[in-house]
Amino acid sequence: LYDEMMPLCEDMASVAKGVAGLGALFYVAYRVWQSLARAEPIDVFPLFRPFVLGLCIMFFPTMVLGTINGILSPVCKATSSLVEQQTFDMRKYRQKKIYELGEKIRGWFRELLELFFQAASLLIDTLRTFFLIVLSILGPVSFALAVYDGFQSTLTTWLSRYICIYLWLPVSDLFGAVLSRIQ
Repeated sequence: LYDEMMPLCEDMASVAKGVAGLGALFYVAYRVWQSLARAEPIDVFPLFRPFVLGLCIMFFPTMVLGTINGILSPVCKATSSLVEQQTFDMRKYRQKKIYELGEKIRGWFRELLELFFQAASLLIDTLRTFFLIVLSILGPVSFALAVYDGFQSTLTTWLSRYICIYLWLPVSDLFGAVLSRIQ
C-alpha cells in the first residue's frame, strides 16, 4: 500500500516546487536587499538553503524518503528477525513440553496472548502505514514551507514525526518478542 501511494507524493512535489520557488525568490531577495541596505558584504552560504530544500523537493521520493527508509529499514528487519527467532524457540519449547503441560488453561492463556499480539501488531502496522503515507504525501509541502522565515521548524518536525512513526513497527516486534518470552 505504501509503495502504491507514493505516486501521490510526486503530485504534491509539483505544488511544493512552486511554493518553494516563490519562497526561495523572496528569501534570496530579502537577504540580498538587507545586506545591500546595511552596506555589508553578501553572505552567500545561507542563500544555499532554499536551493538545497528545492533539490530535496525535486527528488523527494528517492533522495529523502529513500534515504530515511534505507537507514531505518535495518532496525525493522532486526526486530522482525528477533520476533521470528523467539516464536521459533517458543514452538520448539511447546512441542517439547506439550505432553508435560497438557493443561487447557495454559493453552487458552497462550492463545489469548497470541491473539492480543496479532491484534496489536495489525493495528500498529495499519496506523503506521497510514501515517507514513500521509507524511510522505505532505512531506514536499513541509520542505517547501521550511524555505520561508519562521517556518524552518516544519522540516525538523516532519523529519522527527516520520522517524518516530517509522519506528512503530520495531516497537511492535519487540512487544511480540516479549510476549513470546513470557509464554
